[in-house]
Amino acid sequence: MTRLQKKADSMSSGKHGDYSDTLVTIVDPNGPGSEAYRRMRTNLFYASVDDPPKVVVLTSSGPGEGKSTTAANLGVTLSEAGKSTLVVDCDLRKPMLHRYFETRNITGLVDILTMDRKPQDLWHEPMLNLKLITAGPPPLNPAELLSSQRFAKFLEHARQQFDYVLVDTPPMRVVADSAIVGALGDGVLLVVDAQGTRKNALRQAMRELEGVGARVLGTILNNVVASEGDYAAYGYIRAGG
Repeated sequence: MTRLQKKADSMSSGKHGDYSDTLVTIVDPNGPGSEAYRRMRTNLFYASVDDPPKVVVLTSSGPGEGKSTTAANLGVTLSEAGKSTLVVDCDLRKPMLHRYFETRNITGLVDILTMDRKPQDLWHEPMLNLKLITAGPPPLNPAELLSSQRFAKFLEHARQQFDYVLVDTPPMRVVADSAIVGALGDGVLLVVDAQGTRKNALRQAMRELEGVGARVLGTILNNVVASEGDYAAYGYIRAGG
């Protein structure tokens, strides 16, 4: 039994931790939020059947809109479907994924790019079929690292090794990192907070991504108030284009 499975058992016993509401696919697998992420997974499976995306970049127009939560839960559902999945924290300024998966962020992507460390020596395995590469120590030049040939080669190697690579990036409105990474991926999922994202900010994010040639697969509508009063995430991933 993995650490996450043990955590799920403790949640079912009423022992909630700091991030009990983050990995809903683990702690509440039968809830509406988990079902929404599974539908999102299905949409991803059938997006662009002739040219399916393998390296999927997740971002948002602004902070606090749920991109890291979406990356983590989508990674869990993909692994549960038997897909070998790598989740990479490319938010080198404010990484969060190590907290969600309850692991340490001492070494990670920064070490791979600056010290030529091997990914397999640094990744974590929270559950079967799921690998996680944390951000690592904060660098002085995040944008330069992400626009380097080493990072491009890292993504290409991961594309060949895994069925899916999910890349969590900073919000578009904060820094240029997401546009840089989006141009290198096979597609971008733009996470939108149904309660807080402004239309102008969303339009600007779309223009920036399209301006660098990134392929926007669709949007993820997060923080939706469902009819029964629960909060859930819903995904729209368009086929083609």
